[in-house]
Amino acid sequence: MTNQHAIAVLIPCFNEAVAIGRVIDDFRAALPDARIYVFDNNSTDDTVSVASDHGAEVRSESRQGKGNVVRRMFSDIEADLYVLVDGDGTYDAASARTLVDHLLENHLDMVIASRIADGDLAYRPGHVMGNRLLTTLAARLFGHRLDDMLSGYRVFSRRFVKSFPALSRGFETETELTVHALALRMPFAEVATPYRSRPEGSASKLNTWRDGFRILFAIFMLVKEERPLPFFAVLGTLFCLVSLILGYPVVTEWLQTGLVPRIPTAILATGLMLLGFLSYASGLILDTVTHGRIEAKRLAYLAQRGPDG
Repeated sequence: MTNQHAIAVLIPCFNEAVAIGRVIDDFRAALPDARIYVFDNNSTDDTVSVASDHGAEVRSESRQGKGNVVRRMFSDIEADLYVLVDGDGTYDAASARTLVDHLLENHLDMVIASRIADGDLAYRPGHVMGNRLLTTLAARLFGHRLDDMLSGYRVFSRRFVKSFPALSRGFETETELTVHALALRMPFAEVATPYRSRPEGSASKLNTWRDGFRILFAIFMLVKEERPLPFFAVLGTLFCLVSLILGYPVVTEWLQTGLVPRIPTAILATGLMLLGFLSYASGLILDTVTHGRIEAKRLAYLAQRGPDG
């Protein structure tokens, strides 16, 4: 089925000289008709020369961060189907054909390679726990069951790639990719694939705590942008509750004595109540704006040909 579709394999790289040669060879064997692109992100090792020696088309992105690289890839490369995979050699290239066929057969816009660790060292416990927490949080907030939101191995249709705004700069890009599909209610799926440890001599660029907090903050911001009404309604409710707690004794004392001895508390309670109502109003206004923005994104998405086009 894939012979009639132009496939691009996109590999973002930063200091992956140890692994990138094997990654290119494995994906060429799995998808012999695909064009393989390596986008180097200021590597200081031999990533560029190794990738060139193994026949990949090498390009560069000077702004540091995986999100910046993905933005450049999606902007520059023209294809019908896109395979995005990290250059660290941890993902199973042999599954690429299965992922592509699954997308085409089911008329999907994205297929996520859900990771199944091949050995105890493949998936660090901290990363497993963080991935589960963040994936569960995103699934609850955006209303869709997910197993591996942070997988760096995915297949996309052209209309997904060319409608994706790509605003993030770093490892939050996987979160942004998933939320883009959820916000536009695109058809997508997850397919379980093997996940192995890095080759000896290479090191992970992902910091569990630093990047985990960045991803958490990205989820927070995406909820504000994509679900403003519930976001500001929760915020407004908190302001109102604190206002009632602070203001109750002030009002009670005023009813009993006709006096308001705690003027600062009364002012604070009044201010918090006003902030609460302002939050509700902001949520309603931004919800209308968000609907218009989603409609525009949906039209941009529909303007591109689908996986069958």
